[in-house]
Amino acid sequence: GEGDLATLGQTFNRMTTQLRTQRDELVSANVQLDERRRFTEAVLSGVSAGVIGLGKNKRINLANRSALRLLDIAEDQLLNKQFTRVIPEFAPIFARALKNARGDAEGQVTLRRDGAERILTVRVTTERDGRKIHGYVVTFDEITELVTAQRSSAWADIARRIAHEIKNPLTPIQLSAERLRRKYGRVIKED
Repeated sequence: GEGDLATLGQTFNRMTTQLRTQRDELVSANVQLDERRRFTEAVLSGVSAGVIGLGKNKRINLANRSALRLLDIAEDQLLNKQFTRVIPEFAPIFARALKNARGDAEGQVTLRRDGAERILTVRVTTERDGRKIHGYVVTFDEITELVTAQRSSAWADIARRIAHEIKNPLTPIQLSAERLRRKYGRVIKED
């Protein structure tokens, strides 16, 4: 009908429609965020590199399965803990990232856990929006086998050269004599 009661009813109906629309938008946004989170977690779980997310307070808020495996640590020992206290081996690289204007740093770390030694390559990146820092991402991967293979290759090359010298000791002397002859051959007129 007409009158103040009708106006109040229409206003109330408009307000409830607006609230329903806002609620539906919030629920939809929440569903999208949840889907993105699940997708991100699925991607991170399939990555062989360790990934650790830190808040701007430098506390760990995300760690993928590879990070837990490479660090040989349980998730509850990482989450909500101060990064450099839980993994002190990464502290020098993290400090370099904090001092760097770009907010990133990279290096190698030797990690010792339960008598085993692992060599990791570590990269720290700062998440920022202009000058405002939102957090940090630390990625790392094990390169122990690569470093071991490089060392083995270098030692094999050295051993091969030493074996050649032992087998044929006159070769370096002959090469030196040839170099001297080329360099001073025109100057020396006698034998």
